[in-house]
Amino acid sequence: MVEIAPRLARQIAFIAECDKLKEIFRQTINSQSRRPENDAEHSWAFCLCVMVLAEHANVPNLDVLRVLKMGLIHDLVEIDAGDTFAYDTAAVVHQHDREARAADRIFGLLPEDQAREFRGLWDEFEARTTPEAKFAHACDRFQPMLLNARTQGGSWRAHHVTHDRAQVRGAPVADGSVVLWEAIEQLLREAVAAGHLAPAPAPSQP
Repeated sequence: MVEIAPRLARQIAFIAECDKLKEIFRQTINSQSRRPENDAEHSWAFCLCVMVLAEHANVPNLDVLRVLKMGLIHDLVEIDAGDTFAYDTAAVVHQHDREARAADRIFGLLPEDQAREFRGLWDEFEARTTPEAKFAHACDRFQPMLLNARTQGGSWRAHHVTHDRAQVRGAPVADGSVVLWEAIEQLLREAVAAGHLAPAPAPSQP
């Protein structure tokens, strides 16, 4: 019987651990079953957006493979940290700290060279300074907004999100793709008109 090499054993352990991503559920709902989307489904949809929409990035010659790698690993930290709902202001405060600890453990399952590469990609995604990370974030935020728009408000309605809050959430999309941001603004306007997204509250009178 051939013994599995230590490097391969660590890689297999990492892949097996990542299967848990299928059990982390998000607030967005799928367009057909209307059940909550899981993180693995989101990661697949994220990567599909990257492949289809890369031509709309703000910069030419985007490293699409690098963006796809970010898409596949960006939410693995939620295996430990759980999904943080984008509009939960209290939970968002310590989100990065929770996820950084998770990144240490989960990427640490890999052989050292791959652990460094994956952690570097995750840190790049979080820092949002490179063109690839900016476009990755654009797709990461575009995808759930599209789902909400196609499910009559989805998590917007469930959590009483208003137009102004959705705009703030989506605004960083413009850093990666002005074209996608313009599409989101149109989606938001249509959602308000259809009654699927609450309008911004009227300013208080002095």
